[in-house]
Amino acid sequence: MPSTTDPATAEPNAADRKERIIRSVALFVMPFLMVTMMFATYMATMHSPHPRQMPVAVVGSGAQAQGVVDALNATPGEPVEARLVTSREAAVELLRDREISGALQLPAAGSDQATIFAASAAGASGAATAQQLLAPVAVQQQWTATTEEVAALPDEDRAGIAVLFAAMGMMLAGYVPLSLLLMATPHLLRLRRFVPLVAGWSALTSTIVWLILGPVVGAVDGHYLTFLGVGMLATAAVGLAQLLFTKLMGPLAVLLGMLLFVVFGMPASNLALPVHTMPGFFQFLHGVLPLPAAGEALRSALYFDGRGMGVHLLTLAAWIVAAVLLCLLKERGGAPIPQAPQVDGPDTPLPALAGGPPRSKRFRYATVAAFPLSILVVVVGLMSFSMHKPEPHDIPVAVVAAVPEQAERAAAGLRAGLNGVADISVAASVDEARERILARDLVAAYVLPSTPGGEAVLYSSSAAGSSQHTMVQAMFQQVAAGQQMPLVVTDVSPLSETDTMGSNSLYVGMSWIMSGFLMLAVLRGGAPHIRRLRQFLPILGGWAIGMSAWLWLLFDVIIGAVNGHALEMIGFGALTIFAVSLVTAVFTRTFGLAAIVPMMVVLMMAGVPASGGGLSIYMVPEFFRMLQGVLPLPAAVDTARSLIYFGGVGVGRNLAVVAVWAAVGLLLNLGVDRWLRRREQAAGGGGPHPVPGTSGGLDGIGEPAPAGAR
Repeated sequence: MPSTTDPATAEPNAADRKERIIRSVALFVMPFLMVTMMFATYMATMHSPHPRQMPVAVVGSGAQAQGVVDALNATPGEPVEARLVTSREAAVELLRDREISGALQLPAAGSDQATIFAASAAGASGAATAQQLLAPVAVQQQWTATTEEVAALPDEDRAGIAVLFAAMGMMLAGYVPLSLLLMATPHLLRLRRFVPLVAGWSALTSTIVWLILGPVVGAVDGHYLTFLGVGMLATAAVGLAQLLFTKLMGPLAVLLGMLLFVVFGMPASNLALPVHTMPGFFQFLHGVLPLPAAGEALRSALYFDGRGMGVHLLTLAAWIVAAVLLCLLKERGGAPIPQAPQVDGPDTPLPALAGGPPRSKRFRYATVAAFPLSILVVVVGLMSFSMHKPEPHDIPVAVVAAVPEQAERAAAGLRAGLNGVADISVAASVDEARERILARDLVAAYVLPSTPGGEAVLYSSSAAGSSQHTMVQAMFQQVAAGQQMPLVVTDVSPLSETDTMGSNSLYVGMSWIMSGFLMLAVLRGGAPHIRRLRQFLPILGGWAIGMSAWLWLLFDVIIGAVNGHALEMIGFGALTIFAVSLVTAVFTRTFGLAAIVPMMVVLMMAGVPASGGGLSIYMVPEFFRMLQGVLPLPAAVDTARSLIYFGGVGVGRNLAVVAVWAAVGLLLNLGVDRWLRRREQAAGGGGPHPVPGTSGGLDGIGEPAPAGAR
């Protein structure tokens, strides 16, 4: 007797239940792994970088020079690996070949004048670190040391970040498109089709990177053919390697690509921090991964006349050859790409973006190019614009003196001399100035001596911002020298030994923000059927609490970079993740996965320079100052910094900012619910339907959707 059970209402079998469980788990595993592997690596390698056998040279001869070399090599912890060279010319050649990070030339006979040679174009941070290691030698020997630059950075790229963002753009252009190709145009993943595509794509994206950094931002002067050649090799190397990963792993390839090309690539790159301050594993990866190879090749061409460029180009070429050969072997095996749509040609309608409706061939081709291009332009354009030429402006500084009239006269003189670099005010007392520094209303206080011939004192806080602390220190050392008085620098709230760069609060805040909007990207792409606020609100709440607790455990207990304040950090982190998720949901529910790009612009890319977590807010364009009190990332960064160093001062203000974002997100989502309901009623009341290439058919996580669900 035939069954009368309606297949549409039949209970799912064991295989269906297992698939639903796997999909449900994957919804959380993907963003969890992305956030964890990125910020675990960055926090672990960069929270307290210190030199590890950094190569330096001592210029001289005889027993004294050899004694300096031996003393440097005997330094506890082996921060340097010193060698002896006999001439200035030999040391300069080693610097230009980037075989050493700095050199100390001993004084000539009868002189006490030593010279420290540096090459900031090989890495501003590395040159500064080498000088910090060599300068104490001169002090111990009672020599006078001067610094000589043999390869300075150009004025248009004082921070030395052009090669960093260029190389990062090439990595993004290489691995981001593959996830879209897998879903929207899987027929293009055959090697014979992909190779000409990646050649044209790499030429296009390399040109765009050069246009942004050159004519638009002004960080690079000329060198288009260099960018084109290096970019084509780098993007093709990453693209072909990601093609291989996709053939082997399907959608999960994005995790491996992100890990190798960005997460491991950044600390190994020698572009942000010296590779000799990283653990040995990353020093090994420096000679292996595409990001270091691309960045160092560009650095060689831009600043060192191509010296040493060949080895980095060979690294990129090796990635291309290896990826092509392995792709050929994989295609000869004939096994299909895991979880790829089984289509024979371009005409089968498929979604252009995960979770979206089926689209035409032309629409899918346009989207596959436009989505990664928009990410490339945002990352390279916005970050290079905000950071390529840091110029101090309007730094709030107070003058303190025993007599108010003296303070007013000194303040007037500083206003005229500093000419807009600092916003000079007068504080009634040292205690008042210190309180304002701890509240982060002031960057520094300049206290004049109370007696003739006394010392001036500069109060500042490295915990409030390492870059601005260093900046005001250098500024007022010149001021005090001009006034012919000694200067004592007092750090009223110093950085901890586990946060020597002052970057921990930035990574904490970024991890919260990224956790928020990544979850919505995964929900939209992997579970587009979850469309009602009542469906995903408990998911977002549980995710926010669980992820915030995990990040605190990771940063504090496992890595040991952030100490204490567990309940406050977890609570504020959960609220931030939840608020960001709600706001992102408004746009992913209305515009689909494409909304992730503008949300990334607002929440992450604009938030980084506005936060003061890396570069001081008084060194980026004024536009970002206006965003500092509005965006959630600056609020998150300031909260982490305040809890760790400043006793929670200012957390209430930051809490209000994040709470407003959460409230606005909640209200807008309620409006989106009503809009979706009306649209479905106008379309005939059928509710959302699954589309080819999506999971469809589940109401919430792991539950079958009733017919006509709204």
